[in-house]
Amino acid sequence: MLAHVVAAAVAIPALMPRPRSVVALPCARPLRLASGLRLPHGFDDGARIEIEDRWRRMGIPLPSIAMRPDVTVVRTTSLPPQAYRLVVNATGVRIEAGDAASVFYAATTLAQLPVRTASGWVLPCARIDDQPALRWRILSDDVSRGPLPTMRYFEERIRTIAFYKMNGYSPYMENTFVAPSDPLPAPLDGITPAQLHELARYAARFHVALIPDQQTFAHMHGTLRYEAYADLAELPHGFLLSPSAPGSTAYVRRLITAELAQVPHPPFFHVGSDETLTLGEGTSAALVRREGLARVYADHVRAMVSAVAPSGARVMIWDDGVERDPAIMRMLPRSVVLVDWHYQPAQSYERFIRLIANGGFDQLIAPGANNWNEVFPNIAAAIENERTFIDEGKAAHVLGLFECVWMDDGQTLYQDTWYPVLYAADAAWERGDVPSARFAAAFPRAFFGTDDARYAADVAALGDILTRLERARYDWTDELLWADPFDPAVARRMQAVDLHRVRLEAEAVEQHLLTAPPPPLHPEAASTMFLAARTYDVLARSYQIADEVRAMYDQARRHAGERDGPTLRDLLWCRYWFREQRDDYEELARLYARAWTYESRPDHLASNVERFHMAAARAIERADAMRYVEYEEYLRLHRFPTLDQALQLPR
Repeated sequence: MLAHVVAAAVAIPALMPRPRSVVALPCARPLRLASGLRLPHGFDDGARIEIEDRWRRMGIPLPSIAMRPDVTVVRTTSLPPQAYRLVVNATGVRIEAGDAASVFYAATTLAQLPVRTASGWVLPCARIDDQPALRWRILSDDVSRGPLPTMRYFEERIRTIAFYKMNGYSPYMENTFVAPSDPLPAPLDGITPAQLHELARYAARFHVALIPDQQTFAHMHGTLRYEAYADLAELPHGFLLSPSAPGSTAYVRRLITAELAQVPHPPFFHVGSDETLTLGEGTSAALVRREGLARVYADHVRAMVSAVAPSGARVMIWDDGVERDPAIMRMLPRSVVLVDWHYQPAQSYERFIRLIANGGFDQLIAPGANNWNEVFPNIAAAIENERTFIDEGKAAHVLGLFECVWMDDGQTLYQDTWYPVLYAADAAWERGDVPSARFAAAFPRAFFGTDDARYAADVAALGDILTRLERARYDWTDELLWADPFDPAVARRMQAVDLHRVRLEAEAVEQHLLTAPPPPLHPEAASTMFLAARTYDVLARSYQIADEVRAMYDQARRHAGERDGPTLRDLLWCRYWFREQRDDYEELARLYARAWTYESRPDHLASNVERFHMAAARAIERADAMRYVEYEEYLRLHRFPTLDQALQLPR
C-alpha cells in the first residue's frame, strides 16, 4: 500500500525510504523541539548518534537523556523483526518495535521528521507504520581496485547506509586484507585484522552486519603476481588460483580463518568465485578433463563452505558460474546463497531469478551503481537497472539486495555513488515501486538536508552529460578524459557530441554549487559533485581546444608571409589555448586530491594525480611547440610545418 498522507497543520516532509503508511494525526499543536527531545535511558546508542549527527548539522536542538522522557519505546511481538510503529503527538513520541533493529529504524525516520516553522523546529503529529520489503539490504563496496577508505570514512559510509535502512556492509577484498600469516600480497596500507574487527564492531552499533567478501578463486592477481605465490596460479602470475596447485586451498583457508577471527559470526561470508573463465586452461587442465569443469568448480565451493562452517555463516558466491552451467547447482549445498549480479539495464531479469529459484537456492539480487570507469555514475542506467531488478526481486520474494559499487580503474570516488546506492536502498525497503521522479524530489532534503531542488537537478544534469558523451559502447568518460583530443580517431568519435551543450550543463551545476551555501548534510558529497561537473567541463573544453587550435593553426599557415596577416596572432593564441589546458588539469589535480583525501588512504592517490600532471605536461610541451614554430621555424627559418608535425603526433 502506498503511503497515505492527510492534511495537517504542519506538513509531514518526504521521508527516505518512504514508510509503508504515513497518516497525519489531528493535534492542537505539533511537538516543539525548542529544548531538545528527551530520550529514555537505555535508548539505542546508534540511533541516538544518528539523530544527534543529523540534528547538529541542521541546527535542530539536540536530544538528551532524561528521567521523564518525551520518547517511549515498547517492544512487542505483534510486529515482525525490523518493523515499527512511530506515533508523534503534542505530548511525545511512542515507538513500538518488533526488535532492536526496529527501534533504530523508527529513530532514523524520526530524525527526518523535524520541520522548521516560524516558531522553531517541530515534529508534526503523525502515525507511521513501516517494515522492509526485503529482509537483507546490503552494500557491496569494492575496496580492492585502488581507493581504500580511511577508517573514518569507512565509519561514515556504514553510518550513512544504516541511516537509510541498509543492514549489511560487504567490503570486497582481493588482496586487501593484511593476513597475519600472509601479509606480503596486501597493500602497505591494507586492512589490518584490528581494523576489520573494529569495523565489524562499529557496524553492529548501527544494526549493520559486516559481511566479508574475500575472493578465493579468480581475481587473485594481486597475490599471484608475487613470486612466493606464483606456483598457486592457473596461468603464470595470472588471476585464477589453480584448484590443482598444492597449497591454493590452504592459502584461502588461512585468509578466511584470519578474517573470521575478527568477524566471528557474520550471517554470510562471500567467497567470490566469479569469472573463472581460465579454469582448466593451465595447471588444472588434467584435473578438469578428468572431473569436468562443473565438478571442479563445485568442489572449490564445497571446500569454502567447509572453511566457513565453524562460524555458522552461510557462504555466498556470485552466480555467473551457475548461469553458464546450471548443473553446478546440483553439486552445491543448499545453504549456499547465490548472488545474482546483472548491472546493465534490461526489460526483465526474471529468467535469472527463476533459474536460481528453480534450483532451490536462496538468492540476493545484485544491481550496480554504474559508477565504474566514469567521472560520475551513469544515473539513467543505474536507476533503470536497480528499479527493474529490485521490483522483480521483491515480487519473487528473494532474500535481499546486494547493491554493487565497483572501482575498476581505480580513480572513482565513493562520494559520487550516493544517489544510486540510496535509490537501491529505498527500493529494497519499500513494498511498491519507487518512481525515479519521486525519489529525486525527496533526495535533496533527505540526503543534503535542504529544500533546494537543484541538488537533484545537478545529479540529473551530470547523468545527462554522461549519456551525451557516451555515444558508443565502452566509451567510458574516464577514458575520454585521458584520451588525446588531437588523436584523429578520438576526434572523429567526438564529432557526434554536442560539446557546447555538455559545457553549458556542467557549468550550470558548477554555478549552483559555487553560489549555494554548502548543504548542512554531506557537504563533501556536494563538493565531489562540483568536481565531477568541473571535470566534464574541462573534458569537453579539451576537445574544443583541439578543434580551435587546428583551425587557428591552419589559418596561420594559409596566411603565412602576409603583411599584417593573422599568422603571429594565431600562433600566439594556440600557445595560450594550451596554457589554458595546462591550468585546467592542474586545478583538477588539486580538487581531485582533496576529494580523495577526504575518503581514501594515500596509496594509489599519487598514480591518479599523476595522470592530471601528465595531461598538463603534454599541454605545456605543446605550448612550447607553438612558440618554437613561431620563433624558430617561421620567423628564423621561414618554414611552416603542419600541426601534426609541430606536435609530433603519430601518423
